[in-house]
Amino acid sequence: MSRPQESEGTVSTIAHDVRVAIVVARYHRAIVDALHAGASEHFFHCGGVQCNLTVVEAPGAFELPLLAQSCAQAKDIDAVVCLGCVLTGETSHDRYICDAVAHGILKVSLASGKPVAFGVLTCQTEAQARARAGGDHGNKGIEAMQAALASLQSIKVFKRNQES
Repeated sequence: MSRPQESEGTVSTIAHDVRVAIVVARYHRAIVDALHAGASEHFFHCGGVQCNLTVVEAPGAFELPLLAQSCAQAKDIDAVVCLGCVLTGETSHDRYICDAVAHGILKVSLASGKPVAFGVLTCQTEAQARARAGGDHGNKGIEAMQAALASLQSIKVFKRNQES
């Protein structure tokens, strides 16, 4: 499959006609708010407009797949970005949550045929999470939005190539 060319959309216009839902887990709120800010800012940087961005809140990471599924089933949503944070605790609870969330998000994407980006931090410490939510290791919310938009572009190019 070919990669999108510049004529397919530049960084500043790639999201101009795209409708995205961001599903935001509210557990570890300060960290997830930073991921959300990064994802939203990137959407706007790429030409997205406020009326094409829907934000849905989830109580925690475990609920992300169900809410992502609801968003992906909507005809007026092109892609979904899931944002959350799960930290390692004293038990193995985090592994079960992370596994369920990752598999759930994948299933939503495959079932809907729409990009559903995984922007869930799975860190051992809060410091590691902060470093990945706008700190020394960048902002994984931006990366999740980039993945969703790039996937949409690739799908668009693929479909156009299939029609010709």
